[in-house]
Amino acid sequence: MHKTYLIIGALLGALAVALGAFGAHGLHKIATPEMIETYQTGVRYQFYHVFALLAVGILYHRFQDKLMSLSGLFFIVGILLFSGSLYLITFMQASGNTIPTGLGVITPLGGLFLIAAWLLMLVSLSKKRVA
Repeated sequence: MHKTYLIIGALLGALAVALGAFGAHGLHKIATPEMIETYQTGVRYQFYHVFALLAVGILYHRFQDKLMSLSGLFFIVGILLFSGSLYLITFMQASGNTIPTGLGVITPLGGLFLIAAWLLMLVSLSKKRVA
């Protein structure tokens, strides 16, 4: 499983670079500064948690338990929900579309997954001895 987290982390990292570059060079043509700030928050949090996901992939080799594995899964879900919803909100606003009411709930839900992922990692590291 740890290799899967490393591969997904690398993929999400490459995607974060591409999305960040678009945000820095192309988004300003269609979005307001406030929209760009929202978008950049998504990119920034994606980058932070890509590194956490890579850490899970590395740590899982030494701390092989379900909590560490679940932590990696929660990081992935959190990135997709948190950052993904911010990207979607930005593009919907920039294109003049109305944002569905339920979409605003996805961002904090993604944040909760990210918090839970960190806590799962903490518990896994606290209870296991180095293999």
